[in-house]
Amino acid sequence: MKNFLTVFLLLMITFSLSAQKVDLRYYIPGDERYNTNIPTPKEVIGHEVGEWHITHDKLVEYMKALAAASDRITIEDRGKTFEGRPILLLTITAPENHQRLEEIRKRHIAATDDSSIDVTNDPIVVYQGFSIHGNEPSGSNAALAAAYYLAASSKSSTENLLKNTVILFDPSFNPDGLQRFAYWANTNKSKNINPDPNDREYTEVWPRGRTNHYWFDMNRDWLPVQLPESRARIATFHKWLPNILTDHHEMGSNSTFFFQPGIPSRTHPLTPQMNQDLTREIATFHAKALDKIGSQYYSEESFDDFYYGKGSTFPDINGSIGILFEQGSSRGHAQETSNGLLTFPFTIRNQYTAAMSTLEAAKNMRVKILKYQQDFYKKARSEASKAKAIVFGDSKDAAKTYHLAEVLKRHNVKIHELKSDFTANGKRFKKGYGYVVPMNQKNQRLVKAMFDVRTKFQDSLFYDVSAWTFNHSFGVDYAGNVSMNKAGAEVKKLEFKKGNVSVKSDLGYLMPWNEYYTPKALNAILQKGLRAKVSMKNFKNGGTAYEYGTIFIPVQNQKLNSNELYRFLSKVADESHLQINGVSTGLNDGIDLGSNNFRNIRKPKVAMLVGGNIFGNDAGEIWHLFDQRYDMHVTKLDMSYFNRVDLSKYTTIIAPNSYSMSKASADKLKTWVRNGGVLIGYRNAANWLNSQKFMKLELEKAKIDTVKNVSFEDRSKQSGAQVIGGAIFQANIDRSHPVNFGYKNDKIAMFRNTTVFIKPDKKSYNNPIQYTSNPLLSGYISKENSKVIKNTLPFKVQRMGRGRVMIFTDNTNFRAFWYGTNKLLMNAVFFGNQM
Repeated sequence: MKNFLTVFLLLMITFSLSAQKVDLRYYIPGDERYNTNIPTPKEVIGHEVGEWHITHDKLVEYMKALAAASDRITIEDRGKTFEGRPILLLTITAPENHQRLEEIRKRHIAATDDSSIDVTNDPIVVYQGFSIHGNEPSGSNAALAAAYYLAASSKSSTENLLKNTVILFDPSFNPDGLQRFAYWANTNKSKNINPDPNDREYTEVWPRGRTNHYWFDMNRDWLPVQLPESRARIATFHKWLPNILTDHHEMGSNSTFFFQPGIPSRTHPLTPQMNQDLTREIATFHAKALDKIGSQYYSEESFDDFYYGKGSTFPDINGSIGILFEQGSSRGHAQETSNGLLTFPFTIRNQYTAAMSTLEAAKNMRVKILKYQQDFYKKARSEASKAKAIVFGDSKDAAKTYHLAEVLKRHNVKIHELKSDFTANGKRFKKGYGYVVPMNQKNQRLVKAMFDVRTKFQDSLFYDVSAWTFNHSFGVDYAGNVSMNKAGAEVKKLEFKKGNVSVKSDLGYLMPWNEYYTPKALNAILQKGLRAKVSMKNFKNGGTAYEYGTIFIPVQNQKLNSNELYRFLSKVADESHLQINGVSTGLNDGIDLGSNNFRNIRKPKVAMLVGGNIFGNDAGEIWHLFDQRYDMHVTKLDMSYFNRVDLSKYTTIIAPNSYSMSKASADKLKTWVRNGGVLIGYRNAANWLNSQKFMKLELEKAKIDTVKNVSFEDRSKQSGAQVIGGAIFQANIDRSHPVNFGYKNDKIAMFRNTTVFIKPDKKSYNNPIQYTSNPLLSGYISKENSKVIKNTLPFKVQRMGRGRVMIFTDNTNFRAFWYGTNKLLMNAVFFGNQM
C-alpha cells in the first residue's frame, strides 16, 4: 500500500509538472481579442512566460519591443544600476493621453496644490513596480504578461481603463538582483523539473539574488535614497505623485498570497486613517479576482505600514496609497509545499491577477482616490501654515551636512542657507555648514516623518526598524521651532563646499579630521607612498586650533618635492571637499609638529570576510562604504577559501555580523592578530570572538520574568517584544580616544539592532564609547532590555600580542545613510594600532 501511494504521488507530481508548460492564456483572459501587431513575450524572448526565469536583458528587450509596437506605451531609460543595467520605466495609457501627457501630469500636480480644482474627469495615476528583491521574481515575470495585455487587449473595458488611468510601469525594481537570481534558477533547472526543496535549485549560493550589486535590500531605501535604482524611482514618484503604488514581493514557499492592509496596530501614526480605509476597500478587488481563479490569500495578519523607507509605506506619507503583495515563492521552477505543488507559473499568475485587480480598483475608485490625495495636501497645508522651521548642520563637517540636504532635495523639500551663524538648542549653527528647512511647505508631512522621534508605540513588534531619525543618522546638530528670519536664500542648486590647500608650505600641511571625506583624502595620500602622522593631542598652530586626529603631512623626506606635493594635496583637497592648511612653523601652542605625540600612520591593506554565515547586507554596506564613498580597496575573502589565504599582507580584517567560525579559521586569524593585525568585528561576531578567546568580554542579558497571563495564540508576541529591530541610542564618547577622532560633540547617536550588551571596564579610559544612563533617543526597546543597556559599551578594543581586536555591537554603516557613525570604522582602520 505504501509503495502504491508513493507511485501515485510521483505520477501526480509528474502530471502537475507537465501541466506547468503553459501558454500566455494561462495568465491573461482567453476569451478576448488581441492586437496581432503587438508581439507576445515568446515572439521576442524565445520562451513562454514562466518556462524560464526572465533575465533582465530579455526583459528589457521585450519592453522595448512593446514600446516600439504600441501607441499605448512609451519607454524611458532613467539611469544605470551599479552593474550598468538600464532602469526602465514604461508609461502606459490611451494614445490620446500620450498626446497630452505633460498637460495631464501638470494638472495632476496642480490638483495637489489647489483643492478647488475639479478632478472628477481626470485620470488616476498608478505606479506598478515589480520584484525589488531579485530572488522574488514572479513579479517581474508577471510584468511580461501584464504589459502585453495592456498593450494588446482590444476589449472596450481595457480601452476605458487606459483612458482613465496613467500607468507608470516599472518592470524590475532591482535589475542586478533579478539577473543574478535568474542565472541561478536557470542554470540549475532540470529538463524533468525536480520539486524536491532540497535540490540545489532552491538554495542559492551566498549572497543570493535578493539584493542589488552591493548587497543592499533596496526595499529599505525609499526614504534615504542612497542607491541609483532608488534615486530613479523617487524622481519619478515626485514628478508624478501617483495615487497608488504597488510593490510585488514573495515570501516563504509554504505561504499563500498576501495583500494589504497589514496588521492595523503596526501602522505609523502619521499615516491618515483614510489611507488604510481606502487600502482595505481596494483589497476587496484583489479578493474578488483571486477568488475567480481559485487562489488562496490573506490580509491584515502580518506585515506592517510603519517604516516609511519601504515601497509599500513610503507612498502613505506622500498622499498616495502603497500596496504590498507577497506571493508564496517557488524559489525556482516548482516546489513541494504544505499547500501542494507550487509551480513558478502559478506564482506569476497570482501576481498578474493582483496587478490587474489594482487597475480595476483604480478605475472604479478613481474619483474617491483623487479627492483623497487632494484632501491630504489640503490638510498638510493647513498644518504647515502654523509651523516655523527646523535647522540642521555640523559646524565642522560640511560634506556630511550636504548629504542630508541632498536627501531632502531628492524628495522635493525646499531648504535654505543660513543667513548667518546662530545658536539654537544649545548648538552653534554655522553659515555654509547648515540648512534651514521651512515647515510651511508642501512636503512638510514627509519632513516630519524623516525627523520623527518616537519612543512609545501601540505595538511592540516591528517588521522593520522602529526609528530612523535623520539628524541622528547623519550625526548632525538639530533644532526645531526655529524662526524663518534665520534663513537666507533658498537653495536651488545644492553644491559641495569647495576644498583647497590654504598656502604652499616647505614645512608641512595640517588636515583636520572632522570632515566626512578625510578618510578618502588620507587613503589617497598614503597610497601615493607619502608619509603622514596623526595627532594624539589637541594643539594650536599659527593661532588656529587643531583637535585630536589632525593629520600632519611633512614636506621633507617625501617621494614628491615641495611643488609636486602642493599640487597633489590641492587635488586631494578638491576631490574630498576639505581644507588642508599649509604651515610656516613647527612650534605650536601644545605639542609641536616634531613631537612623538604625532604617530606614524601605516598604509592600510584591508580585507573583509564574506560568504559562509556572514550576513550579506552588513558586508555589502561595508564594501559600498569603502568602494563608493572613500575610493578604498577592500579585499573580499570568502570563507570557502579563507584557510588557504596568506593573511600577512593585510593590516586590517573586518568580520561583519556573523555567528561562528571554524576552529582552524579562528586559529589562523589569532596568529595573524598576534603578529600585529587589527581585527574588527561587528554585532553578533562579539559572541564568537568571546567564545574563541579573541577577547575577554563580560556580556549581559536581560532578565525576562516568568510569562504569565499570555495565551498560546499570543506566545510569539512575548519573545518578539524582546527584539531590538532597529532603534537609536545615545552614548558618551571620549574624544581623545582614536576611535572617536574627528567628532566635535561629546555624545553620539548609535543605531542598534542587536541585544548584545557588553559590561563596562572598571578603567574609564577603556570605555571610549559608553551608553548613557538613559540612552534611548528614538525607537522601541522593551523594559527588560532598557534596564540592561544603561551604561553598557557599544565598542570594545583589546590587545592580542602585537595586534588589536575590537568589536562594534552596533551597525555603524546601516543602509548607507548612517553617515554619522561611518568615521568610527574608518578610525579603526587607520588608527587601530594606536588604540
